[in-house]
Amino acid sequence: MNELESRGQRFMALFMLGMVLFNYPILALFNVSGSLFGVPALYAYLFIAWAALVALMAYVAESVE
Repeated sequence: MNELESRGQRFMALFMLGMVLFNYPILALFNVSGSLFGVPALYAYLFIAWAALVALMAYVAESVE
């Protein structure tokens, strides 16, 4: 398997992770009345999950095998 195929598979895995993280059952876990540093838990989760996915995509895009 060459580097391009490997990178493509990693991006597909990240896409599938994103689909799971932003799907209803997981989002429902964070739809509570609590807050994190004054930010509602759901909004904090959405931002943290999105930032983590972006960071992982940058890592995969820049990784050298």
